[in-house]
Amino acid sequence: MIMKPEKLIFIESQIDDILNKSKELEKRYADELSRVHPLYRKSAVNLIHYLAFRSFDVDNLQEKLREIGLPSLSNVEGYVMRSLHAIKMLIGAQLRNTILPERKGVISYKKGQKLLSRNTKLLFGQKSKKRRTRIMVTLPGTAAEDYRFVNQLLNLGMNSARINCAHDNPDVWRKMIANLQRAKSSQNKNCKVMMDLGGPKLRTGSIKPGPQVIHIKPARNTLGIVTEPARIWISPPDIAPPDDSVNAIIPVTESFVSRIKRGDTLRFEDTRGKKCNILIVKKRGLGRWGICNDSAYMTSGTKLVLHKLNKTGKEIDHVGELLPISQSIILHPGDTLFLHKDPKPGEPAVYNDGGILVQTAHISCTLPEVFRDTRPGEPIFFDDGKIEGVLEEVGDEKLLVRIKQARVTGSKLNADKGINLPDSDFRLSGLTEKDKNDLVFVAKHADVVNLSFVNQATDVEELFWELDKYPDKPGIILKIETKKGFENLPGILLHAMQTYPLGVMIARGDLAIETGWKNIATIQEEILRICEAAHIPVVWATQVMDNMARKGIPTRAEITDAAMAQRAECVMLNKGLYIEKTIKMLDKILRRMQKFQKKKEIMLPKLQDADQLRLSHDQYNIL
Repeated sequence: MIMKPEKLIFIESQIDDILNKSKELEKRYADELSRVHPLYRKSAVNLIHYLAFRSFDVDNLQEKLREIGLPSLSNVEGYVMRSLHAIKMLIGAQLRNTILPERKGVISYKKGQKLLSRNTKLLFGQKSKKRRTRIMVTLPGTAAEDYRFVNQLLNLGMNSARINCAHDNPDVWRKMIANLQRAKSSQNKNCKVMMDLGGPKLRTGSIKPGPQVIHIKPARNTLGIVTEPARIWISPPDIAPPDDSVNAIIPVTESFVSRIKRGDTLRFEDTRGKKCNILIVKKRGLGRWGICNDSAYMTSGTKLVLHKLNKTGKEIDHVGELLPISQSIILHPGDTLFLHKDPKPGEPAVYNDGGILVQTAHISCTLPEVFRDTRPGEPIFFDDGKIEGVLEEVGDEKLLVRIKQARVTGSKLNADKGINLPDSDFRLSGLTEKDKNDLVFVAKHADVVNLSFVNQATDVEELFWELDKYPDKPGIILKIETKKGFENLPGILLHAMQTYPLGVMIARGDLAIETGWKNIATIQEEILRICEAAHIPVVWATQVMDNMARKGIPTRAEITDAAMAQRAECVMLNKGLYIEKTIKMLDKILRRMQKFQKKKEIMLPKLQDADQLRLSHDQYNIL
């Protein structure tokens, strides 16, 4: 094949520019590189080379390489310098018929793979026998009391157990870990304990409570026929439901719960005198799951009659103290809302008989810095982006928000819902006082600490200072969930690589709102690439197979998302009623996908009977 000299000269010139920029960045960041832990030294240099490579618009270079049949530098993240020198050697041989000496000491493809594999093992431990990508599972509070549940999670393929410090307390966490250790010993398996620090949470405050009543409401179709029964959690008052799929919570005495078995029925009359039944379908620790096909209203003190399966006799208890019903603030496009520093309960808007606004809807927020660091005109989002507004007025005690996007029929804003201000520059400490208190437990019991809302290198440094107080130092996972965190990621990584083991979590929920829904696909791609250049393992997080975990049935979109997750070193699942079933499905998807893809690299397994223009059904059977 004859290659045109002018094309080869263009390619060589572009490669030389990238190599020169690489040397320049190595000198510029020499101090930062000198502080990196020896385990990460070569990886940090490779990260610098990758940033130099990506500082050029290389589309034209890649196209020219493809035209002459050379590698297009599309998958060079883990071994940048070796790839550039290989191209330069080939071009030099064509132009001058000479072989240039190979640069020594740079990371090869094989070495890059080994470094990433080693760092992943340091952070997550051994991989599963037939699966390369790890599975992280968020433990519900009931894992503290239900050993068999934890044992089953481990048996199905859980590689690391996540405990969220925003929920429960050290006594519950200790019991969770004890159950996990017992299960690990029983199965002779490795499973790491990951603990999330809550970080500075920006959420809505409380709303003025309604009456103490629960409404049991099964799902119905347009003909009024029940399509899905209401899921009821029955337990002592201090035992929280294991996931968010619950429709109603009924508190009863512990002794009464202990006598309830699967298949039993609870009968009661609701506030209207309607006779209703709750069928018990599952035991979970000190609680019971029930289902109800009746629409019913229940108050504190309602009599419950237990009918035992295949047994005579009845036992009676009464519903304990119910929490007041949660109220909502209904917001429409064009409405206004006051966000205030005063923690007084929020209230919906009040209108007079003529429909004239008498009192603007108002609610507090949990982060006082909002009133110091925001500016008029900045966007604001509520409840995972379901409601969008803009700041019209900013004061020391309150903000006036104009609602821009909501349902025409009105969107509900509830208490304790997330608030995002993506364009606001908050001056926040990465660790709250609660985080520092939680670290006393975390440093002693966790293998890895997950640091929330990492925005800059100083957030990592603050965690270093705190961990220096303790003899046991867990590994660190940096949760990237803001626009600022993404923009500062290379600098954050370079600073964090002073310690090991290290990982990054793509917290895609907040990140999507912060950076814009249209941008999240490219941003999660960039995070994967930057971390691969540093040989740092990544956790693919937020709502992975969420519908299946909560309802037992996956959507097509989340199956595709789970398949994409194979490109990360670990996939995180959240809590859900059907979490066991979800782990099993995710395990199969990941094992199947690793035959077709390794990180971004496409694999080509043998296509059975390809030469006969037909496919065997067994080729794609993953169930």
